[in-house]
Amino acid sequence: MNDHLRDLPKVCLHEHLDGSLRAPTVAELAAVDGVLLPVDPAALGDWFYDRADSGSLVEYLTTFDLTVAVLQRPEHLERVARELVEDLAADGVVYAEVRWAPEVHLRGGSSGYDVVAAVWRGLTAGMATEAARGHAITVRQILTAMRHREPSTWTADLAVACRALGVVGFDLAGPEAGFGAERFADACRVARAAGLGLTVHAGEADGPTSVQAALTVGATRLGHGVRIVEDLGSAPGEVAGEVLRRGVTLEVCPTSNLMTGIAATLADHPIETLRRAGFRISISCDNRLMSRTTATAELAALEAACGWTVGDCLAAQYVGIEAAFCDDAERERVRAVLDRYRDTAV
Repeated sequence: MNDHLRDLPKVCLHEHLDGSLRAPTVAELAAVDGVLLPVDPAALGDWFYDRADSGSLVEYLTTFDLTVAVLQRPEHLERVARELVEDLAADGVVYAEVRWAPEVHLRGGSSGYDVVAAVWRGLTAGMATEAARGHAITVRQILTAMRHREPSTWTADLAVACRALGVVGFDLAGPEAGFGAERFADACRVARAAGLGLTVHAGEADGPTSVQAALTVGATRLGHGVRIVEDLGSAPGEVAGEVLRRGVTLEVCPTSNLMTGIAATLADHPIETLRRAGFRISISCDNRLMSRTTATAELAALEAACGWTVGDCLAAQYVGIEAAFCDDAERERVRAVLDRYRDTAV
């Protein structure tokens, strides 16, 4: 039914590695490490979805306790990274940035460099496999600092040291309310000074004040960002106006937003209000496992609930590659892929 959207080349900027495992892989890795599963392995996918569909970001995040628990070995990180590339390619993705927090994957004694290298081995293996199958896909890493932890530059320093391992950006994630981006201003400065891209989760579980903090530390993309709608009235407020003036891209993940309580239904989601107001919007999955979704499914839902056309879906991919933390050659490659699709299908 969604073949026309599955074939559309996609750009996904907001994909969490530890939220994108295959449920059977979680079960297999848990068995290897002796991690107790909360349900029978056959019901694990439903368990993740049901627990995440809580209407609360804090509750949603508790599901990561299990995925993080089974990702404490480099070989496990390598496997799930490779599998994610395969899943992205099957979804029609041609460029993706995968984010994750190395600091929570060190319980087995690995160094930060070790785990980043493991993920890069998995990504490169997956890209090579897909290239052999005739599907060119590029996947890069964004390293994430957990904003509720003690502020430091550790993750930003690691990101800078690992640029040769496909690291293109730095991110802040975790509980948003009460943990403003300004706490990690030094880390953001380190990343920006080294030429890394900066994206910050903001405007998801908190409003315009959180978005302003993300802008202040230099973010050019907002993870979710949709609560900026609270600063729109008859005219954009100060924060919304700054987002518009800077051309900051919102990394919108519709299904995830419904699960964390941003809107009751997709028809109620602020995405259309924001799009009409001129905000730059890209579409991603956030967490494919927890939200039981794909990029194709996200676009199909927007088509059904918001009246998006194939042209609208394609436009979001152009926004995505313009905002991507890639080099100019990669940007031109993806633009050419999108142009070919546009010239033949739209």
